[in-house]
Amino acid sequence: MTNLIIAKFGGSAIGPDGISIPQIIERINNLKKDSKVIAVFSAPLTLHNGKKRSLTDVVLEQGKNAENGIRPSLDIVKMAYQKILQRVNEDNKKNCENVVDIHLKKAQVALDDAFENKEFADETRSKALAFSGEILMAHVMNYILRSNQIKTDAVEFDNWPIITDNNIESTNFLRTESNERMGGISNLVENNEVVTIGGFIGKTVEGITTTYERGGSDRTAADLGILFHKKYDTSIDFEKDSSVVSADPKIIELGLREVIQLSYNEARLAGMFGMKILDPIAIKEIVEHGVDMPIRITNIKNPEKITIIKRELGTHKGHPIKIVTGKENCAIFRIETNSIQKLLTSLEKDRRYSEFVILSPFTKDGVGLSRILFLDGDYVKRNEKYLLGFDPLATITYNRGVITLIGDEMWRVQQVASRTSAKIGESGLNILNMDAQEETSRIIIVVEDAEENIKKAIKAVHEGIAEINFI
Repeated sequence: MTNLIIAKFGGSAIGPDGISIPQIIERINNLKKDSKVIAVFSAPLTLHNGKKRSLTDVVLEQGKNAENGIRPSLDIVKMAYQKILQRVNEDNKKNCENVVDIHLKKAQVALDDAFENKEFADETRSKALAFSGEILMAHVMNYILRSNQIKTDAVEFDNWPIITDNNIESTNFLRTESNERMGGISNLVENNEVVTIGGFIGKTVEGITTTYERGGSDRTAADLGILFHKKYDTSIDFEKDSSVVSADPKIIELGLREVIQLSYNEARLAGMFGMKILDPIAIKEIVEHGVDMPIRITNIKNPEKITIIKRELGTHKGHPIKIVTGKENCAIFRIETNSIQKLLTSLEKDRRYSEFVILSPFTKDGVGLSRILFLDGDYVKRNEKYLLGFDPLATITYNRGVITLIGDEMWRVQQVASRTSAKIGESGLNILNMDAQEETSRIIIVVEDAEENIKKAIKAVHEGIAEINFI
């Protein structure tokens, strides 16, 4: 069976104004030696007023301007692509310039509609983001790769293979409908060394432009893997600034351990609780569709450094506590236990939302209460009316932060819960809740989300791990 690698290149891998594109070309040249390649691209970054900014954020800002009666402009976006276009040779430059003009005109039309209607939402928002960001970048990279003698083609939006439901701004993948639209991309893969496609973007059966939530390019890569895994020997490669380490390098400067392998479960938990490894929903979709394919997190600057993610791992000889991570801006929703099941069913079936965990229940004044830890406090604020509809007497506590220890074999660690809580106490923090079991893939510690609390707790726990014995 022919090998197929689905390689995802995020904004940081592209670099501001495309500065890291030579590394991408080198990586693709290496990947295509033994495999077909589908290259998934996020929107690029740019330098604006001395700061790195994603073009997604630039366009979102212009959409907000449109809502507030300020005429939106794509000048910053155009300047970024003008710089990226310098990497296209003369044979391909005119066609590439035409593609940029066509797509940016579509994005401008969407922004102008937002200005006229004073609303930047739904398909208007999706089109502005799609045609100024991911879809356009995939076409530009197509011409850059051609300029470097690589046989390649880009997926046109008319033949888009990622079919989604009608939740426009936080959409969900539909496998059966997507399978029916695979003809175009399948032919491109068959006839080229490399196929480029934009991440983050979907299309309904009726042809409406949709978007995943932020980080959705990871989901695009996973969805493509789901679609192609029976036809090719498929793997996914996320190209990052580094492979996975035991904590956020921005928080922990010394003593970081390289994480050589993760299970799907460990990777998903790490993503949910703050580690920017990959979008946890990408793993969730792979598992839900019964697909088993290897995922690599590759350090694009040093491709020998990789982390392998598999459904099930072999014997692991390293420390069972693989990652210490933290998440700010969480919320705890307390609800009567006899009402929680309806809410959970609705979150799964109606909202298809899963960024939460169930904490241990308790009883107060003879009433059984359950607690849901939501990992995005803003989501709870936007949906308070919906959530309280299941129990008007439920309560919500905001400004909570979570520190999480992750490892499928954490049961091997002696006194892990007690030692962890002691370390956090020594750092001067008050533990508001601790959720642990004898055999678990994670330990959750809730503290107040204030000042540097989360960073302090991560540092304290990470420093203490090396001192904890394990079987």
